[in-house]
Amino acid sequence: MALLNLRRDTVSAPNALGAFLDSVSIEVMPRTAAGVEDFRTLLPAGTRVYVAHIDGTPISDMVACAARLRREGFEPMPHFPARLIASKAVLLDWVNRYKGEAGVNQALLLGGGVNTPAGDYTSAMQMLESGAFDGFAHLHVAGHPEGNRDIDADGGDHIAMEALALKQDWAARSDAKMAIVTQFCFEPEPVIAWVNKLAALGIHLPVHIGVAGPAKLQTLVKYAIACGVGPSLRVLQRRARDVTKLLLPFGPGDFLHALAAHKAANPSFGIESVHFFPLGGIKASAAWVAEHRKGETV
Repeated sequence: MALLNLRRDTVSAPNALGAFLDSVSIEVMPRTAAGVEDFRTLLPAGTRVYVAHIDGTPISDMVACAARLRREGFEPMPHFPARLIASKAVLLDWVNRYKGEAGVNQALLLGGGVNTPAGDYTSAMQMLESGAFDGFAHLHVAGHPEGNRDIDADGGDHIAMEALALKQDWAARSDAKMAIVTQFCFEPEPVIAWVNKLAALGIHLPVHIGVAGPAKLQTLVKYAIACGVGPSLRVLQRRARDVTKLLLPFGPGDFLHALAAHKAANPSFGIESVHFFPLGGIKASAAWVAEHRKGETV
């Protein structure tokens, strides 16, 4: 199969990766953001920065983080995890605070990943239908190229695909631009197959592919297991067989070069943007992107 031969040394377009990284977003938490003196030294102006909602972090800290990002010239996109929201009143309070204090008009709507919901919301679709996000310019929802057993307990993707189709139908009735942002992956083949399957099913929401920023291999293995990353975990496991490499940095170069080459060869391919999970630190991810946008390699 041609897909199995997608590797960095097969990239035919020399500037494919630079073009692929033309639109990049990154994720921060209030705690990690506090360690960055000024995001303007790291990221291009206008970069979309997701504000990850961490259970137990006061909403005031979340809003303050978004407001700071706005002041420094970025586009904050806070997470709204359905299962952590106690009521519609709480949801509206969060939305209004983000809008009023941080000028937010973008949001990532998530199921929430906990077994027992705090209130009536259990899905992103319920929040969309609540009307709380009417008037937002961009609304993103989650995608799982390697499946999610919290959604499809049998390991398939039937329920997840049905949910994405419903969200696409909702987007068609809304003025908001909707996209799918995915969990991070380490292997291109499952991602390419998943994006192609979306298209075959008539789901044409643009995909923002999740990628783990450069980090120690040991760190990536830990997060991959905790977050349920499936088939592509084997990329890390193969490397981890050599224990001397566990503390060495592991970057997303091969993964992104393969996807960039595929996009260059297939311009209609559904990945529109790259979203970085800075598991090895915000500065490391920002530096990696800046270097590879110039067409350089490691």
